[in-house]
Amino acid sequence: MVRPRSGLLCLYTQGTTMTIPVKSNSLQTYQTLLYGRALHPEFFPIKARRVIKRSRYELELWVMAGSHLLRFEHGTMVASELVTDQEGNLPDQGVIAGFLCAGERDFEHRFDKARVTYMTTVQTETLSENLYRATFKEMEGLARESSALIYHWEDEAGRCLSMLDMQQYNREVHVQAYHLMALGGLVLRTQTLFEHA
Repeated sequence: MVRPRSGLLCLYTQGTTMTIPVKSNSLQTYQTLLYGRALHPEFFPIKARRVIKRSRYELELWVMAGSHLLRFEHGTMVASELVTDQEGNLPDQGVIAGFLCAGERDFEHRFDKARVTYMTTVQTETLSENLYRATFKEMEGLARESSALIYHWEDEAGRCLSMLDMQQYNREVHVQAYHLMALGGLVLRTQTLFEHA
């Protein structure tokens, strides 16, 4: 069972699903879910996609408006990280763990049989209008420099973006995700690592 540092109980544990009502249009709706399987794209409004293949692993990245999915495959093992504010119609089969994203969270899971480690850090914050605009501009610059996967859209308050940036190595891959929502100046950042032996 995942126990985030703030004391919130996790939404999902392996074999069990709990429903926790949350307020929409805030960081309180965001959750990170780890699946021990691939997820079908029909469940998600994918805006951009990229597949990276190395000698011993494959990583697929999906970016959506305010959310993302990472699918990591090593041998016969498949894991998927989903960060979303979607409250319903999510697959519950294969959920290993899940937690709300508000605040700061660290989570690690080891797929012992495949000798793969998954680690993620999630941080959320609410920025003032000026700081949000500066952060938005900085993220656009970073996306151009690193050829990151990016999607722009607008909400009632202005310009928003979701971005996935990645560094790949022989035995591991690092993915940084940034989701900026103008309404409320909401920013969600994740840093994820998949590493195999």
